[in-house]
Amino acid sequence: MFYWLLKYVILGPVLRLIFRPQVEGLDNVPRQGPAILASNHLSFSDSIFMPLVVPRKVTFVAKAEYFTEKGIKGRLKKMFFVGTGTIPVDRSGGRAAQAALDTQLRVLRSGEIAGIYPEGTRSPDGRLYRGKTGVARLALESGAPVIPVAMLNADEVQPPGKVLPKVMRVKIRFGAPLDFSRYEGMAGERFVERAVTDEIMYELMELSGREYVDLYAAKVKSQPVAAPIQPAVV
Repeated sequence: MFYWLLKYVILGPVLRLIFRPQVEGLDNVPRQGPAILASNHLSFSDSIFMPLVVPRKVTFVAKAEYFTEKGIKGRLKKMFFVGTGTIPVDRSGGRAAQAALDTQLRVLRSGEIAGIYPEGTRSPDGRLYRGKTGVARLALESGAPVIPVAMLNADEVQPPGKVLPKVMRVKIRFGAPLDFSRYEGMAGERFVERAVTDEIMYELMELSGREYVDLYAAKVKSQPVAAPIQPAVV
């Protein structure tokens, strides 16, 4: 109930009025049944504006720490994540990725929409980085179509490190659904999952017009600025 109040009564109308989202290809999102929205990740505001424009509930997962922070900021953050349908997942242990996958699979098997950022983290510089194969495993195990979503200017609306977004028009583009039924029964096959993931990332590159970098964004973030970047190993 709180999700619908926040999206359609409290927060949604205000954000639509201020940021006037410009959306292309929304008809590609199915009106019913499971689907995976796979988006590039430029800004914290991606998790606000993308679900805002989709007429159905979009469920993301986020680390449990976001729901337990202290103080006013922590309470506001928890209210936001609860209100947007985000599910907390304990990501402190070695089974963190599997816990997130299992949670999203439950969402899809309930006939709902799961949202995922294949890069695994926000882009450090606006470029599109190598996708992790969790999105492929999700697609292959659920059989749900994957709709690529390009956040076109979220890093301009809310640049990394900025708390308050700029008042400007948000632009989002939804691509045609990707069907991976030809790989049915092949979940867990390493090379198949990499091929599926790369196909999704290629579509995101085409939709977004962003430069693609065949490296993991998390690895780039962890390296000193002056350190040479080594290509990722398949």
